[in-house]
Amino acid sequence: MKIYTKTGDKGSTSLAGGQRVKKNNLRIESYGTIDELNSFIGLVISNNPSDKSKDYLQQIQNHLFDLGAELSILPEDKVKFKLANFDINYILILENMIDDLSQKLPPLKEFILPGGSTSSSYLHVCRTVCRRAERLLITLINQENTINENCIKYLNRLSDLCFVFARYENIIQNISEPKWKKTLLD
Repeated sequence: MKIYTKTGDKGSTSLAGGQRVKKNNLRIESYGTIDELNSFIGLVISNNPSDKSKDYLQQIQNHLFDLGAELSILPEDKVKFKLANFDINYILILENMIDDLSQKLPPLKEFILPGGSTSSSYLHVCRTVCRRAERLLITLINQENTINENCIKYLNRLSDLCFVFARYENIIQNISEPKWKKTLLD
């Protein structure tokens, strides 16, 4: 099987149900951004984060594939593909991860800048890509009103988790968290 099909050469692509849409369709932009996030999470994993972070992040990568599948299929095609329902359990898993990692962190008393360890820095990139995916998905919901709202909740929690992960990686690697120092103008 060849990797190229030439079917997208004129700026369109197929949804999982076979419907052709423009490549800049908001649905494509949304799950494309989720794919970008998944790629950055893979980059974090490849840069030797703590074992706990690696285990959690690999689980999240699978969730993001489920989320992308959820978005690539129109509601009328969901029965045909027999996908797992993207339900509240995905969100609860993230909340449990946040609670677990947060117990190991000192209280947050000041604003933190992205940085510190390599894995922490990449996790901040994940956080910002996740926020962009969330904004795109909100716009898509406003346009189509057919998107499972658990998808938005999941991305919202995931961006919070990426922040907690970034802090955790710095702490576990004994690297000081970069703090914001307010710039004073004369």
